[in-house]
Amino acid sequence: MDEYRGKQVLITGGLGFIGSNLAICLVKSGASVTICDSLEPTCGANSFNIDPVRSDVTVIEADACDIDRMRRLVRGKEYVFSLAGHVSHSESMTDPFSDLRMNTVAPLTVLEACRQENRDARIIYTGTRQCYGRSATLPLVETQPLNPVDVNGINKMAGERYHNVYWMAHGISTVSLRLVNTYGPRQLVKHSRQGFAGWFIRQAIDGEEILIYGDGQQLRDLNYVDDVVNALLLAGVGGTLNGECLNLGGAAPLTLEEFVRVLLKITGKGAFRFVPFPSEARSIDVGNAYSSFENFQSLTGWTPRISIEEGLARTVEYYRQYRAHYW
Repeated sequence: MDEYRGKQVLITGGLGFIGSNLAICLVKSGASVTICDSLEPTCGANSFNIDPVRSDVTVIEADACDIDRMRRLVRGKEYVFSLAGHVSHSESMTDPFSDLRMNTVAPLTVLEACRQENRDARIIYTGTRQCYGRSATLPLVETQPLNPVDVNGINKMAGERYHNVYWMAHGISTVSLRLVNTYGPRQLVKHSRQGFAGWFIRQAIDGEEILIYGDGQQLRDLNYVDDVVNALLLAGVGGTLNGECLNLGGAAPLTLEEFVRVLLKITGKGAFRFVPFPSEARSIDVGNAYSSFENFQSLTGWTPRISIEEGLARTVEYYRQYRAHYW
């Protein structure tokens, strides 16, 4: 964390789930943090997310697709965490052009702003495991072909490829991390369109019945948000990672049923039921999916430290305390 002390840092999408947790950690490390967020309702921005450091960050309401604004914002920044984007796979299928704009145009705009104004910036981009699509070979590794099954996966794949090109063609320092299911405090939980974890957590806290599609035996790996923030910070100072696209991953995969059982044990209430897949969800479901983080670990020493039991307990406690700001 000493690497960030006194450094100028820009976070696009910094009022969202991962961005706000990252901002809090950077402020605690002594960095000077600027947050850029469009406050797009579907992206999870919540001003309460940065409440612990509100007086210590600069917040700019701006669209990451606005090249003029981004040129001004990247000036003098030593690190740029490019986190702005849409994360909903289902919404990408019903509104593909919005997803294209936020997940392809926005990261490209940040890259081009740095090319024009600040070629010395280090850019850290958050990609997704979804770019692999369905695979019969697990765990997923970086050498496997990319075959997304939804619009979001295609656009996020394009976003990470832009970072690779700007490193090779322009010498701009970039690294992309392919995130898996991330959960924890400050996640949007108002609806189910941004992943199962946050929605199941909300339902469990409310004592509602959780509906699991299929037989619940789909394997997934999850990362608690603090582990993801740690990975982003390590990626930022890892000079040998230039141009790389690297997997994150959980300590061990678990089924959706196992995830829900752990969650209900923590909340002490609620129930679950298996239901058939809706046709629109089945068409983009990737089946079993979990990633190997061996390459990233060998380069940085990173490993997920927070168990699913501890992570869910922390998350449930947070939402119970601050429910009014998220429900």
